[in-house]
Amino acid sequence: MTLFTSSRGASRTRAAAAPAATLVAMTSVGLLIALAGSAQAATPAPPLGTADSFAVLAGAGVTNTGPTTLSGDLGSYPTLTITGDASIVFASGVNHAGDAVTQGAQTDLTTAYDAAAAAVSTSTIPADLTGMTLTPGVYTSSSSMGLTGEVTLDAGGDPAAVFIFQAGSTLTTGPGSRVTLTGGAQACNVFWQVGTSATLDTSSVFRGTVLAMTSVTANTGATIEGRLLARNGAVTLDTNTITRPSCATVPTATPTATAAVGAATAAPQVTAVPSGPVSAGDGSSAAGTTTSGAGYLGAGAAAVALAVTAFVVARRRRVDI
Repeated sequence: MTLFTSSRGASRTRAAAAPAATLVAMTSVGLLIALAGSAQAATPAPPLGTADSFAVLAGAGVTNTGPTTLSGDLGSYPTLTITGDASIVFASGVNHAGDAVTQGAQTDLTTAYDAAAAAVSTSTIPADLTGMTLTPGVYTSSSSMGLTGEVTLDAGGDPAAVFIFQAGSTLTTGPGSRVTLTGGAQACNVFWQVGTSATLDTSSVFRGTVLAMTSVTANTGATIEGRLLARNGAVTLDTNTITRPSCATVPTATPTATAAVGAATAAPQVTAVPSGPVSAGDGSSAAGTTTSGAGYLGAGAAAVALAVTAFVVARRRRVDI
């Protein structure tokens, strides 16, 4: 009778454990699927390649009027003409004109433009972005895109968040308009893909990289934290400040091994081992020893091993009953 009861108890234990294990497995799989979905939902930045180092890159020449400051490289290809370059001050970067670096950058610009144009749209936006606060994503206008006032790009605390704007035709900003970044958003992760040409009007404060199919014009006093990159047309400048953006590195925390330090400095807990035979619980016994000094830890380990043996033997006896 006792044997039958013990068997049913073990069966109940196994039966109860099975659903629990299944639940844990299902929960783990669900968590992995959710994490994978989140990773897939993130918008990747268009790959700039060697075009990354340029503040201004044109396909049909560059024209500058007035003192313009560039932090980043300058170049034009296949049209090599750069007019007014004597008034351009390089805070950093160099004038590559139409050299091999510029030619490679134009090739990479085409790749970046195509990637930005192919990004899957997450929202359709009106022709004027003024007054909007936008979270990371891909924003599309089938025709022109404009900004007469201020638009805010909020990364929500994620400095790696990417914003892509797809303008079917033109991009035009009004005088004194502004692109404001908040919530950790970085200009290096903002891209404006323009189907034809972009114009940044007088005293605009603009942020992000312009990827234009044709031309880019920055009117008097426009300030850009980003890049003006034109595939086929010219870039026209007039007393501008253009700073090539770079992404700030996000620091990672370094774990401290406090547990290991504590374990190394802990004092031994075994101070003596009883003398005489020690019962193993199955009718046998082991001879006891008296240990002192440096032998305390080893003797303690032996005592623990004997205790574990006694526990296992006792458990087997209960199973055999």
